[in-house]
Amino acid sequence: MIRVVLDSNVFISALLFGGNPRQIINLAASGSFELCCCDSIRAEVELVLSVKFGWPRRRIVPATGYLWSLSCFVEPQLRVSDCSDPDDNRVLECALQAEAAYLVTGDQHLLVLHPYRGIAILTPRQFLDCKAWAT
Repeated sequence: MIRVVLDSNVFISALLFGGNPRQIINLAASGSFELCCCDSIRAEVELVLSVKFGWPRRRIVPATGYLWSLSCFVEPQLRVSDCSDPDDNRVLECALQAEAAYLVTGDQHLLVLHPYRGIAILTPRQFLDCKAWAT
């Protein structure tokens, strides 16, 4: 089964706006692929929901709890500094540790690295269009 890492912006978009990111979450929930995550992505999602969108903790916990229940958590052992945005290096580290085939993001700092050490870095639309889980 393929492994997929979602950047924090994909998780946040799935919760706030639906669309392609929500479709990806639904595919993960149906067992189409293994969703992988790490503590730094989880922390960023929860921080952005709280600070940028003003969600109270009582709303964040159940909404993100569902997402985390779908995810296999890894603890990155390797540090990288290949992305121009230092925070995005944590996402690369997660994908490497998870041995992910795909990293899905809307972040241009990461998208320009495609492919990265054998990992396809795609937008949510590109990931849905490639139907990698169907092979």
